[in-house]
Amino acid sequence: MVSQEMFQLGNKRSAIRELFEYGKMRAGIVGKENVYDFSIGNPSVPAPACIEEAIAEIFATEDSSAVHGYTSAQGDLSVRAGLARYMSEQFGMPFTADNFYMTCGAAASLCISLKALTEEKTDEYIVIAPYFPEYKVFVEAAGGTFREVAPDKESFQIHFAELEQTIGSTTKAVIINSPNNPTGAVYTAETIRKLSELLTRKSEEYGHPIFILSDEPYREIVYGGVEVPFIPQYYANTIICYSFSKVLSLPGERIGYILVPDQTEGCREIYTAVCGAGRALGYVCAPSLFQKVVLKCLGKTSDMEVYKANRDLLYDKLTSLGYRCVKPDGAFYLFMEALESDAAAFCEKAKEFDLLLVAGDGFGCPGYVRISYCVAKDMLERSFGAFEKLRAAYPG
Repeated sequence: MVSQEMFQLGNKRSAIRELFEYGKMRAGIVGKENVYDFSIGNPSVPAPACIEEAIAEIFATEDSSAVHGYTSAQGDLSVRAGLARYMSEQFGMPFTADNFYMTCGAAASLCISLKALTEEKTDEYIVIAPYFPEYKVFVEAAGGTFREVAPDKESFQIHFAELEQTIGSTTKAVIINSPNNPTGAVYTAETIRKLSELLTRKSEEYGHPIFILSDEPYREIVYGGVEVPFIPQYYANTIICYSFSKVLSLPGERIGYILVPDQTEGCREIYTAVCGAGRALGYVCAPSLFQKVVLKCLGKTSDMEVYKANRDLLYDKLTSLGYRCVKPDGAFYLFMEALESDAAAFCEKAKEFDLLLVAGDGFGCPGYVRISYCVAKDMLERSFGAFEKLRAAYPG
């Protein structure tokens, strides 16, 4: 009667969503203040003032039908043109409106891009562990084949020996995410150069371009002046999938874009396929109001110092308790080694103290847990007693 594949996806939420729902249930029993929910990457920092100011200006100066009406399928032309001007100035590359397709956030950007690129089920998309678990869902829904590369646990950069062995004649693209969810690691310029050199060599070897799909919802969330390389400056065959959700604290508004630079091989064909994929998936006319809002807020961010303070507070406390953690350079996640080999069992143990952590298994990195620290500072501080109890449950 229905697709069993879709039934299974609908019947069981992602581990992150399951834990988030569990947290809401527990809050109803023991009180919200007694649940330490680090499950989901839902920004806790208020949206910057420019958001409210932009909305007020738009409603004061524009006709209601224009604010709430349809835009062009690929996004409002003036919004895309303004985005192109901003990105050209920021990165010193020539972009036009027709390099951009406005979307309902990075998930939609990825799904559209994958649908646009996939020709055969044998088309393979390689991800670097640890990775956002929904990549597998997105790739397979687009009709492609999902492949993963084991993590480099020393640096959480790219394990290049593993990647080179994984790339083959049917590799269509490598999906990267930097700053990374779940580690907070930022790929260095040297990492991106090595990746570019490898993919250039492999593209020549197999006689077709191997693309980079760069998933970038955390691009501006970095600490201590860490540089986030802009991938098209290093590798021509790059497609950017971007979201404003995290940097402007707008996750529920679902607004982002796809960027297909002119230097990308077959760029016009790819962009047309992106438009077709958006049509086929029903991802046309991204929210009109927030297309206009983000245009007025380009270059602005929420208060990133709040996340930095949370990172420092959490990292210092956990390491003082004897936990081993990856210190993140970006995003708002801390990746911590579980105190037993089975991270899922460790997370179940943590729930005894109403401490909600996400096992690393779903991210392709068993033995670790993800802690989302985009939470209120007082909740973070109150959670430390639970972390102490959890540590005490593993003597030695």
